[in-house]
Amino acid sequence: MTLKTAEFPTLNIISHPLVAHKLTLLRAKETPQQAFKALLTEISVFITYEATRHLPLEPVEIETPVMRTLGSQLSEKQPMILPILRAGLGMVDGVATLLPSAKVGHIGLYRDEETRKPKQYYFKVPSDAAERRCFICDPMLATGGSAIQAVHMLKERGLKNIIFLCVLAAPEGVANFTAAHPDVPIFTASLDERLNEHAYIIPGLGDAGDRLFGTL
Repeated sequence: MTLKTAEFPTLNIISHPLVAHKLTLLRAKETPQQAFKALLTEISVFITYEATRHLPLEPVEIETPVMRTLGSQLSEKQPMILPILRAGLGMVDGVATLLPSAKVGHIGLYRDEETRKPKQYYFKVPSDAAERRCFICDPMLATGGSAIQAVHMLKERGLKNIIFLCVLAAPEGVANFTAAHPDVPIFTASLDERLNEHAYIIPGLGDAGDRLFGTL
């Protein structure tokens, strides 16, 4: 189940006891690297489950061991998973657990220290990406700069069906993202309190990339 807020109509917050439990472990600073990686994957499965709830279906006739029957199959091309490097890589296995045939693109962005705006250093997607639904993955939606830029780049290439997946979101980031892309839904495990003076999410979980790859 997802929760909605009046302030952010495109925001979907995953509500499930297991997500709450795993998110608490993910936040804890004593959680070791391997456990952090596993928890990030597991939470990503729950987020993807809700984000794919309304994918379109078409009927298909199949043969069971007993008889012929009518079933359902996805009516779209297999989607694309697009992690924002590097922390977004930690969500790919979880998303792919439910979408094993999905294509995987990659987008690399870093923040320019002078302008504080995201700069691209890598971008690779399938040649037919515009024909696919895209799930952008990044554990943290903090200021929203990288997520906004990623969606801009996809729209410039003709993509229309875009969904943003994250584990934590700050109100400031959600506000910035929805102002820039009101047509793109956000699915997250938690809407946290705020950003601090260093643009870290509070209470947050620290730097997701460093904790994921052991570069603290």
